[in-house]
Amino acid sequence: MNKVVKGTLLFLLIYGLFSISGFLFPIDQEWYNSLDKPSWTPSGSIIGIIWAVLFAFISLSIVLAWNSKGEEPFSPLFWIIFIINYVTNQLFSFFQFEMKDLLLATVDTFLVAVTTGILIILIRKYNKVSPWLLVPYLLWTTFATYLAFTFYRLNPTETFLM
Repeated sequence: MNKVVKGTLLFLLIYGLFSISGFLFPIDQEWYNSLDKPSWTPSGSIIGIIWAVLFAFISLSIVLAWNSKGEEPFSPLFWIIFIINYVTNQLFSFFQFEMKDLLLATVDTFLVAVTTGILIILIRKYNKVSPWLLVPYLLWTTFATYLAFTFYRLNPTETFLM
């Protein structure tokens, strides 16, 4: 199998894996609409578009790094951070829409942002473009952390810990 086909399959695999939680834990629209939200909350369609683009950037970043690394495997630390990032990314929808726990969703989003920052540092050794493709992900998850925290502050009873 040539490099282009492998890269395309890897892209599709990563994109698909990052998209799974949206199907497993769909938005409870009635509950979400009942929450107090700041006026600057993006619409659901804007959020969906942003995530679709970010998943493409994440996938492309990994494919470019994978294509550039040659025979050198990704470091174990890279894989650990990437897996933590992936799992925490997926858990957000579970915490927010299945458990309806805004505090856990906030903490989870913070962990996604932190691990994204670490991935940016780690992926630089494989490809010069890859870290730049992850910068929008870092910016969005930083914003999402603040948004999630604001949701929690406006709706403090929407947490499992209460």
